[in-house]
Amino acid sequence: MYDPTTYATAVGVVREWPDDLEPAESQAATEPPRRRRTAPFFIVCRVIFALLSVTALTAMTMVYLRVDELDDSKNTTEAVTVAQGGKNAPAPDDGANDILIVGNDSRTDMQGNPLSDELLKELRTEATSTLNTDTLILLRIPHNGRRGAAISIPRDTSVKVPGLAKEEKINGAYGITKALTEQELVDDGETDRRKIARRSDDAGRTALIRSVQGLTGVRVDHYTEVSLYGFYLLTEVIDGVDVCLKNSTSDPDSGASFAAGPQTVRGGDAVSFVRQRKNLPRGDLDRIVRQQTFLASAMNKLLSSDLLTNNAKLNALEEAVSKTVVMDGGLHFLQLVSQAQALASGRVRFVTIPVTGVGARNDRGQSIITVDLKAVHKYVRGLVSGKAPAPAPPPSTPSRFGGPQLLELNAGARATVPCVD
Repeated sequence: MYDPTTYATAVGVVREWPDDLEPAESQAATEPPRRRRTAPFFIVCRVIFALLSVTALTAMTMVYLRVDELDDSKNTTEAVTVAQGGKNAPAPDDGANDILIVGNDSRTDMQGNPLSDELLKELRTEATSTLNTDTLILLRIPHNGRRGAAISIPRDTSVKVPGLAKEEKINGAYGITKALTEQELVDDGETDRRKIARRSDDAGRTALIRSVQGLTGVRVDHYTEVSLYGFYLLTEVIDGVDVCLKNSTSDPDSGASFAAGPQTVRGGDAVSFVRQRKNLPRGDLDRIVRQQTFLASAMNKLLSSDLLTNNAKLNALEEAVSKTVVMDGGLHFLQLVSQAQALASGRVRFVTIPVTGVGARNDRGQSIITVDLKAVHKYVRGLVSGKAPAPAPPPSTPSRFGGPQLLELNAGARATVPCVD
């Protein structure tokens, strides 16, 4: 039995009925209150709300399952883990999560099989044995919650490539190392074509990642690579990307032929749009601006469409990923979706590393872009600490010299896409 005083303390009050309370009143006082009748309208609302909640939960579960399937279909590389090792590797904690986004112009699929002549024609290009990485963007997401940055690296930037005797253009770090590794494997007696392709590709990726780390001074945490063919397929999946040009332009080398004004590009036209650099006022620097605006517009289109709930489009996306996308094993597609949201909403600004010379020549007569490593390191660090030098505005006329270029985009908030050269 409970002690009365202890129980009283537990429930908070002990009550005695007065002697003069009438029986009826006493009975009424002790009866539990009658339940109010619930209107049929509210019952229906509750049922509908419950059904909607179950439906939403089911749909969300299906989306997550499909994203997992996408993640399972990706091709993976260990290049990031290898590049992070060694005595000259940057410190693990540099204040941000750094994802290197690479676009290559490979004319083969992920198994090393050459693309058909018909497909190369669609891509506005032709067969070649060389491989270049003409799109290099280092996505920096600070741990301290500051605004992130998508840092573009010009393809002609002259850098020290680990394992090579001379400086090379950074877009050749992958391809040159891959070719040398292929020859080494053949010389050692390897005959399995797929094994040669896989090992040489990873050697090329490792060299590229280490080159980027040396240029920027920060450690690459994750890696995403999309081939020329993958770019073609992905733009088809999202039904094209909205862009805008200040002037009409053409370039036979890239297959570009565009009118001035807003337009939607897909497939081969999309490939030409981001590859063109001839007949642009600032050459490769203007191509970088195109790539930046295109990426922001594509992310906005991706997130505003029904892609994640459209089974046919998801199937097409999964096929494209399996054929043309490479990621490190530690990067999940959900993380990419999160970064896509940041890009589309304007929480990530687009910048370009500071350069000291555009159109300079190396000892082999190649046109290169020169940089001051200390200035680049300081700038990239400052994007996380908030102490980065203020970037110079893009010049309106061709210039041989320039500071870091800044492109402020907020694709999620703007009704129209900004026009570029």
